[in-house]
Amino acid sequence: MSAKEMIQKSLRLRLFSLFDAKKGDTVKIVNLPVGLARSQFIRFGIMEGDIVKCLERLPGGTILIQKSRQEIAIGLQLAKNIIVTKH
Repeated sequence: MSAKEMIQKSLRLRLFSLFDAKKGDTVKIVNLPVGLARSQFIRFGIMEGDIVKCLERLPGGTILIQKSRQEIAIGLQLAKNIIVTKH
């Protein structure tokens, strides 16, 4: 997806990075980064379109998310590259 398409989509859906999610927010994953990180998310059963909850914001920028009963800690840089929208 081109940068222009992402901007147009973000204006319609009010997209933001997972890093900007607040504790307790429930969000829908719109876009995962390409490469190894994407593969690791898929192995954990997390894909674009999934609904996750931001459980905690830890010191250093780490975000703790929950999908079903699974909890995953996501580092600062990775969280900045995951695009979400409020659910």
